[in-house]
Amino acid sequence: MRDLGKTPQAVADETVLNQELLGWYDRNARSMPWRISPADRALGVQPDPYRVWLSEVMLQQTTVAAVTDYFQRFTQRWPSVMDLAAAEDAQVMAEWAGLGYYARARNLLKCARMVAHDLEGNFPDTYEALLKLPGIGPYTAAAVASIAFDQRETVLDGNVERVMSRLHNVHDPLPAVKPVLKDHAGRLTPELRPGDYAQAVMDLGATICTPKNPACGICPWRAPCLARVAGTAPDLPKKIPKQPKPTRLGLAYLARSVDGAWLLERRPDKGLLGGMLGWPGSDWNEAPAPRPPFEANWRDLGGEVRHTFTHFHLILQVKIAELPAGHNLAPGQELLSRHAFRPQDLPTVMRKAFDLWEGSDFNPARD
Repeated sequence: MRDLGKTPQAVADETVLNQELLGWYDRNARSMPWRISPADRALGVQPDPYRVWLSEVMLQQTTVAAVTDYFQRFTQRWPSVMDLAAAEDAQVMAEWAGLGYYARARNLLKCARMVAHDLEGNFPDTYEALLKLPGIGPYTAAAVASIAFDQRETVLDGNVERVMSRLHNVHDPLPAVKPVLKDHAGRLTPELRPGDYAQAVMDLGATICTPKNPACGICPWRAPCLARVAGTAPDLPKKIPKQPKPTRLGLAYLARSVDGAWLLERRPDKGLLGGMLGWPGSDWNEAPAPRPPFEANWRDLGGEVRHTFTHFHLILQVKIAELPAGHNLAPGQELLSRHAFRPQDLPTVMRKAFDLWEGSDFNPARD
């Protein structure tokens, strides 16, 4: 690691730093539906491990703004881990629709059922035990142990990485420098109030030490921040440039009966959009072969769907046809009446195809 501009006075005592940050957090903590405020925590109110775990799973690669409504719907419908464990897979997948990274929803159910059936509904309170649960990796295990059980674990998300790289003026690029940043974060994590401290660092990164235009003038760590002194804060953290994403093509087939029922298929549990309802379609590649669910006069909707996944861009050509009476459903296919069909239960890319139909001349409501 390159140590740029470090002086003996630059890195303050860890105890002073974490106490300064906790004082800032006590005054400025963000209000979130899954969070116990520092004032309530001081009065003895304990976090619900179920809500902490659920929020952390939802927040993986997803923003607080996107997660909030989903979290509130989930906890209203399934207020405890026992309730979630008893839910039907299709109900949970439908409620998750639009949040993306659908393997999280499948692992959510596996984890809830293991906690319910094997642990009598009680989440384990240690990092090591949490790591043994489905869908819980090092970050989530540390976050749940810290926030829910006040264990002294090092929580390292993108916000914390950014704060640590600037505080210590670390110029080596991510992701290779993660162990160095985790070491810095670990040494700053206090014995007292580690859960509040973990949330405080994340709040600092989300609201003050932001990716662009950090508000250094009002930062509680303004004085000891080496990158602020060196004038390099806006340039950190360094990252290895990403490779450009390839573009794949595909076809989606929307089939509707005369009484308004839609033909859908549930995707295999493994793979992209696993376990979700969607439209029958082709593979997604550079030259997809047509795979209509039945022979018909398939007509083009006159537009295309564009969607970006983690590793590629997708362009879908959308076809429409009338579903013949008495169509025999193939394995995995489902026929939903116009009353049972809810577009919001579809993953985003499939919802975009429906929206294209809804705005087209093929929608009878437009006549």
